[in-house]
Amino acid sequence: MTKYKLNNTVRSASEVTLTSYMTGSTDSTNKKEPELDTNQNDNMNSESNRNLEANRCHVCPHSCDFLKESDKLAASLAKQECDKFGLNELKVDGLDKNVCLCEKYNGGCKLCPRPSLAPTLTLSLDGKESCLACHRSTCATIYTNTNGTYNGELPHKESGGGGWRRDAARRARACCSTKTLLRRLPILQWLPKYTPRNGLADIIAGITVGLTVIPQAIAYAGVAGLPPQYGLYSSFMACFVYTVFGSVKDSAIGPTAIAAILTRENLHGLGPEFAVLLAFLSGCVELLMGILQLGFLIDFISGPVSVGFTSAAAIIIATTQVKDILGLSFPGGKFLQVWTGLYEHIGETRLWDSVLGISCIIVLLLLRKVKDIKVNPKPDPECGDAGSDTSQSRARRAAAHALWFLSTTRNILVVLVCAALAYYFDTQRKAPFVLTGEVKPGLPELSAPPFSATVGNHTYTFSEMASTLGSAIFVVPLLSILENIALAKVFSEGKYVDATQEMVALGVCNMVSSLVHSMPVSGALSRGAVNHASGVATTAGGLYTGALVLLSLQYFTPYFYYIPKASLAAVIIAAVVFMMELHVFKPIWRTKKLDLIPAVVTFVTCLMLRLELGIVIGIAVNLVFLLYASARPSVKVTTAVSSDGVPHLVAVVARSL
Repeated sequence: MTKYKLNNTVRSASEVTLTSYMTGSTDSTNKKEPELDTNQNDNMNSESNRNLEANRCHVCPHSCDFLKESDKLAASLAKQECDKFGLNELKVDGLDKNVCLCEKYNGGCKLCPRPSLAPTLTLSLDGKESCLACHRSTCATIYTNTNGTYNGELPHKESGGGGWRRDAARRARACCSTKTLLRRLPILQWLPKYTPRNGLADIIAGITVGLTVIPQAIAYAGVAGLPPQYGLYSSFMACFVYTVFGSVKDSAIGPTAIAAILTRENLHGLGPEFAVLLAFLSGCVELLMGILQLGFLIDFISGPVSVGFTSAAAIIIATTQVKDILGLSFPGGKFLQVWTGLYEHIGETRLWDSVLGISCIIVLLLLRKVKDIKVNPKPDPECGDAGSDTSQSRARRAAAHALWFLSTTRNILVVLVCAALAYYFDTQRKAPFVLTGEVKPGLPELSAPPFSATVGNHTYTFSEMASTLGSAIFVVPLLSILENIALAKVFSEGKYVDATQEMVALGVCNMVSSLVHSMPVSGALSRGAVNHASGVATTAGGLYTGALVLLSLQYFTPYFYYIPKASLAAVIIAAVVFMMELHVFKPIWRTKKLDLIPAVVTFVTCLMLRLELGIVIGIAVNLVFLLYASARPSVKVTTAVSSDGVPHLVAVVARSL
C-alpha cells in the first residue's frame, strides 16, 4: 500500500481518507467548508451527488462523498483540526476496528472537533469494514505531491531512503517515554500506591521465604560444587535488584537446582571464580536477549524436550546427594560417575548419616502434606450459640495457619533440629555425622567479576575461562529465563507476563549479583509457591528475604558449622523429587506417540552425556520431526462445486513449508 507523510506521521491512503471524513473536510485550500450536520440527509445536495456518482462507493453505508475531487488532498483540514484539539499525536491503528480518532475515547468524542459526527461513528462494524474494503480497492485515490497544498507546504510521499533513520528516531523517542520508563522500572508503578497493609504482607512473605532460602542456598552451593557461603552470597543481592526491575511479585530470585547442577557440570572443579564469571556472562546474555526481544528462542524448547530435560536434571541432582545421605566421600559428580563410586565405596557407608538422611527425607515429605490436613469440620449450626461458633471458627483458622507455617518452614526446622542434635553430640565429644564444616563469616566484598583466575600453577585468561565454560554461557541463561517465565505464568493469574522485562530483570540480577561473588540465579518454583501462599503484595518482599540472608551471613555462620551434610542432602532430594515429570509420558503416549521420541532422547542424553548437550540434541531432534512433517504433509483431496455449477478438486494441506 502506498504511504504518505502527514504531520510527521506516516499514513496510508485509506487512513488519510478516513481522517478527512472524521473532520468533514475534502478540500486542501483555505476555502471555508460548510459544517457537516449528520442529522440532515447526506444526499440533500443532489447536484453534487450527481457529479460524484462515478466516484461514489455503492457498498459504502456512509454515502460518503469525501473523494469528490481527486486533485485535492483529503487531509488538510484534518491536520488543522487535530492540531487545534491536541489530537495530532494519536494514530488510527487497526483500521478494521478503529474508524476514527474519536473511537479512542469509546464513543465519548470529548475531544472531537465535530461532536455532530458521533451518530455517524456508531455505525455497525460490518458497515465500517465494507466501507474500508471498498476504499482500499476502488475508491481510494493515490495522491501525489501535486494533489494539493496546506499553507503552501506540499505533503510528500514517504521515500525509501532514510527510513531507518526515522525508525531509529522513533524507537529512541519511545525508549525515553514515560510509558517505557514505567514498564522497565515496575517499582514506579506500585510504589506510589504502597500501603501499610501491603508492607505487612511483604514482611510476612519475605521472612517466610527467607527461612526457606537459607537452608536451600547452603545445599545448592554443595550441588554446584562450591563452598557453602557462595549459596548465601547468591541469595540476597538478586532479591534487592528484582524489587526494582521485577514485574512478578511472587518470584523470589536466588540459586536454583537446575542452575546449580549446570554450574557444577561446567566448572570442572576449577573453583568459584568460574561460577562468578558464569553468573556475570549469563546476566549479559539475558539482558541482551531482553533488549533485542529474543524471547521467541524459548519457543524452540518444546514441551517434550522440557519434560525430558527437567526429569533428567532432577535425577542427576538427587544422585549427587546420595553419597552425602550415605556419608560417603569420593570424586565425581556426573550421573554414571556417582553410581560407579557408590558401587565401589558402598562398604564405607556411615550408619548414623544414613539413618539421619533417610529420616529427614521422610519427615520433609510428611511435613509437606501437613498443610493439606483439614481442621475440625464446622459445627452443626443447630448446636451451640453464635459466640461459641465464632471462637471455634477463629481456633480453626489459627490451627490451619499453624499447620501451613509448619509445612512451609519444614526445611529450616529440620536443619535446625539436626544442627542442634549434632551440636549436642559435639559437646559429648562424639561425631556420628559428617558436618558442613567451616562457613566463612561476614559479608562478601564488593568487587568486579574475575576476568582471570589462577588454579594451581596455571593462570586462566578471560578467553580461556570463557572457553572452559563453553556452551554454558548460553544454555544457563536460556534455561534460567525458561524457568523464570514459567514461574511467572503459573502465578500471573491470567494476567499478561512481560517476558522482555523478565529477561531484563534477570539479566541485571545476575550481573549485579556477580559483584558479590554469586553463582547464576533465577526464580525457583518452590520459593515462588511459598511467596504466593504467604500473600506477598509486591516485589518488596524480596527486601526482607535478602535482609534475613544478610543477617545470617553476619551473625549465624559459626552455627552453620554443625549442620549435618545428610540433612542438607535430604532437603535437596525432597525438593527435586517433585521436579521429575515422568507422569507426563503417559498422556504423551496416549495423545501423540511421536512426541515421546524427542522427550526420551533428551532424557537419555542428559543422563548419559551432559545436560546442556542433551537439551541441544533434544531441540535438534524435535526440529527434525517438525521439518519432516512440513516437508511431507498429509494432503486431503475433496470435491466442491462453485456457485456457477463448475466442479472443482480441493486439496487441503495439513502443514507444509
